[in-house]
Amino acid sequence: MGVTTDKLQVEKISAGGNGDAYSKDIIDVGEFFERVVVGYNEGSASSQLEADLGVARSLIPAGTAALRDFSYISPDIPQFHSENCVGCMDCVTECPDTAILAKVTETDILEPALNAVEDENSRTFLQAQWAETNKYYKLPQKKGHKGGMFGIFIDPTKCKGCAECVEACGDHKALSMIKKEDDTLPRYKEAINFFRKLPETPEQYIQERVLADMMLAERSLLYVGGAGSCAGCGEATALRMLTAAMGFKYGAESLAIVAATGCNSVYGATYPYNPYLVPWTNSLFENAPTDAMGVRLRWNQIGWEDKKLWVLGGDGAMYDIGFQSLSRMMASGLDINAFILDTQVYSNTGGQTSTATYTSQDAKMSIIGKAIPGKVEHRKEIGRIAMMHPDTFVASTTAAHVNHFYRTVLDAASFPGPSVIVVYTTCQPEHGVADNMSYHQAKLAVNSRAFPLFIYDPRKGSTIRERLSLKGNPAMKDDWYKNPKTGEQIDFVYFARTEGRFGKQFDKEGNPSEILMVAQQDRLQNWHLLQEMAGLR
Repeated sequence: MGVTTDKLQVEKISAGGNGDAYSKDIIDVGEFFERVVVGYNEGSASSQLEADLGVARSLIPAGTAALRDFSYISPDIPQFHSENCVGCMDCVTECPDTAILAKVTETDILEPALNAVEDENSRTFLQAQWAETNKYYKLPQKKGHKGGMFGIFIDPTKCKGCAECVEACGDHKALSMIKKEDDTLPRYKEAINFFRKLPETPEQYIQERVLADMMLAERSLLYVGGAGSCAGCGEATALRMLTAAMGFKYGAESLAIVAATGCNSVYGATYPYNPYLVPWTNSLFENAPTDAMGVRLRWNQIGWEDKKLWVLGGDGAMYDIGFQSLSRMMASGLDINAFILDTQVYSNTGGQTSTATYTSQDAKMSIIGKAIPGKVEHRKEIGRIAMMHPDTFVASTTAAHVNHFYRTVLDAASFPGPSVIVVYTTCQPEHGVADNMSYHQAKLAVNSRAFPLFIYDPRKGSTIRERLSLKGNPAMKDDWYKNPKTGEQIDFVYFARTEGRFGKQFDKEGNPSEILMVAQQDRLQNWHLLQEMAGLR
């Protein structure tokens, strides 16, 4: 995917000398890319670039992060094994950096393109990136259509080597990590350029009922990568999926974002790099929903009622200091969608506790020691609180539950009023898990009742029981889910054993502490309340 700069322009408005007049200028985005972005890429910007009005007003054009190069970050990179691929799209969906892309190309277009590659080694490598899958090749042929070859390509300038794609691929084993050799980056760059020159995936191969297919469409790729998020960041995957769903359904011109201060706003706007291809603005830590209310009201004034507005924030911005602002937004009845990136800590300030932090968790301000056993307060359940606001769509989901996530986002966007989506987002450094484990830990959080899935849709009826659905959770009528192969109970203690933030709650024999058992009871009580509200108890 490329970014066109010759026709993109951004208006900048500055106050006149007397304060009551305005002059209107134009930022030439192509010039911005060539002067500012190239300067930062070359390392000369800090000493050679002059201050200008664009910098003074904190304006960053869309998609500048497309030119950011992370190829030096990791010694490893994914390798595609096309013979094992089934076209599930999980690797493409879960990549937090838009570093792994897919396309379906019909053979009468692909074969001439491959044959035009003169170097035999290059042609052999490119041929190996295409899979003949049942989903895109054989099934269409059975229906009398052309079969499409499914290609997976890695952009080496965006890949941080987190291996999240390998974890998401799982038992298919269509991806593995390899060490970068001298010829690896040139070969991968040549391959991604070949990929981008091919035509877009034909619409007939994108099945709307298979929601993961959305990222086959270029209109879905509104998050270009190049953000400064940590390797494997759980937040970035959720943001990519959010913008993909909106881009696919409504288009880039029908979407804008208001972001609260937090990790998402830092890696989303580290000057001069912006990963979004949609209008984006950053407000303060505590008032992003209020800012969004102003945007929504102005849009409504000028006839933009159908445009979709999303307000982003972490659990600190939405559970804590910005909770009143969020509550006011929900009570307003305005068509605004809140998207809460729940890491259970203030990740942006080094892992401080928030009211979303789990009981017994080791975090700054609640460090485990002889006197303090970690976080002692109960976790605030923002989803349950949000349901008590009038006519508000509320959901709890994770990026690892792809269909549930996409359905949630699309349902929220279609709801004619406020919505709140709480998304479990693994923070590798603060949770004490490996870079590739965001997908795995999010699934485990759901299975262990640490973070149950639900959708509360006021359109479904007049009672909580009619509105609330727990579909997507395993063993919905039971206390705990059990592994069907081993019979082992997957409870909160099981979940806690897998993450470093709970490591000090186990003794040398592996026995859980008293406060961890309190946390387990808290998670079970939350699950019981949800079951009762949904009519399952």
